[in-house]
Amino acid sequence: MKVLLINGSPNREGCTYTALKQIQDTLKKENIDSEIYRIGHKDIRGCIDCRKCSELEKCVFDDEVNSFVEKAEEYDGYIFGGPVYYGTVNPTLTNFMTRVFFSSFFGGKKIFRLKPAAAVASARRAGTMTAIDTINRFFTWAEMPIISSNYWNVIYGTNASEALQDKEGLRTMTTLAKNMAWFLKIKELSIKEGIELPTPTK
Repeated sequence: MKVLLINGSPNREGCTYTALKQIQDTLKKENIDSEIYRIGHKDIRGCIDCRKCSELEKCVFDDEVNSFVEKAEEYDGYIFGGPVYYGTVNPTLTNFMTRVFFSSFFGGKKIFRLKPAAAVASARRAGTMTAIDTINRFFTWAEMPIISSNYWNVIYGTNASEALQDKEGLRTMTTLAKNMAWFLKIKELSIKEGIELPTPTK
């Protein structure tokens, strides 16, 4: 079982990375493989609703989005993390997620259906709840079970060293990782026991 951790921050090892690394370390202890995927400074343009993905089975803009969709298909769970800009999640991540989910769905792949997901937000002070709400909307639209922690999945700081001082935030990430691992193990066991996944409603 593998979990893909998406770092939507332009900072290579900032606050968002610190949260995802805490999750990754805990997943390893739970015998769950994972990878941190960094969007970084890539210029991700927004969706223009051209619906070409329904013909091409991929986004018409052949960039990072299409290669990510191919990669993501191999994973069993996902955690999308991003920093807060002006009270909500940064636009690079929302542009990325909009095109990823839109093109995979209308392209007929539906690779995220019934796979667990979680949102993580980092901030200096405010806007984390709006950021998490924004990210979670992609999951509910794609029929993805949302994994929670014992608090909202947020971490605070202006840089990695400050984020490492947010002990509650780090504990929240640890619990999130444990819950993700538990869900994946239960899902795998249920399939082995012959409990089939629900079929799509036509």
